[in-house]
Amino acid sequence: MQSIIEKCPTKDLTILMGDLNAKVGTVDTGYEDIMGRQGLGERNENGERFANLCAFNKLVIGGTKFLHKRIHKTTWTSLDHTTENQIEHICINKTFRRTTEDVRTKKVADIASDHHLLVVKMKFKLKKHWTTGRTISQKFNTAFLQDTDKLNKFKIVLSNKFQAFHDLLSGE
Repeated sequence: MQSIIEKCPTKDLTILMGDLNAKVGTVDTGYEDIMGRQGLGERNENGERFANLCAFNKLVIGGTKFLHKRIHKTTWTSLDHTTENQIEHICINKTFRRTTEDVRTKKVADIASDHHLLVVKMKFKLKKHWTTGRTISQKFNTAFLQDTDKLNKFKIVLSNKFQAFHDLLSGE
C-alpha cells in the first residue's frame, strides 16, 4: 500500500478507503494528528500498522474524528450479531482534512453482506475560472501620428501594402 501512496503527488487530494481489517480503536495516544478518539473497540495488529502508515503519509482516519452512536460507527457485524467492529476506513491527506464533514455507516437493506456501507460527506471549494468571452485587443502607440510627416509616410506605406494585396487578389 505504501508504494501506491508514494505514487500520489503530495499536493493532490489523496483518499485511501476500503476494507482494511484494521481496528484502530479509541486511544489516539501517539497518533493525535491523524485520528480522533471516536473509533470503536481496541486496536489490533493491523490497526497499529494502519495507524503507522497513516502517520507516515499524513493521512487522517476519518471514522475516528466524528462523534456518532455505536450503530453508525460499526462497519462489520458478525453473523450472530454479537461482534461489531470498525474495520473499514476512509482516510484523506491532512492538508485536505477540512473538506471532510462527516464519516458514518449506513445500514442498507438487501445488500447480502455482513459489512455496512461507509459514507463520507465532503465539501469542496472549487476555484472559478472566469473568461470574458472576448480577446484582449492589442494597443497601438498612435502618439507618433501627431507629426504630419510621419503620418503621411505611414499612409503611403499602408496604401502600398493594400495595393499589393489588391493586385494579388485580382490576379494581376
